[in-house]
Amino acid sequence: MPDLFAAHSTGLDSPASRAFAITPNDSTDLADVTRGLHTGSGGTIVLILNEDTASVTLSGVPGGVILPLRVKRVLATGTTASMNLIGLL
Repeated sequence: MPDLFAAHSTGLDSPASRAFAITPNDSTDLADVTRGLHTGSGGTIVLILNEDTASVTLSGVPGGVILPLRVKRVLATGTTASMNLIGLL
């Protein structure tokens, strides 16, 4: 199948072209920094953004949304929205 957009440059505002499942972990960074985060279930997400060293807590995140965040780690401790958590690249 041809990719009609192959000649276009990819930026942070472009649609994601790859995805991977995220298993929250308190001590290990993700294999890739995300361009976005999809939450399959709602709840709380504790994460570390790409250029930060401290974690932040996002409370009341609804399920089924895409958060435009450059995330390097999702922590297990405190994260309740871990069902179907997907990193978008």
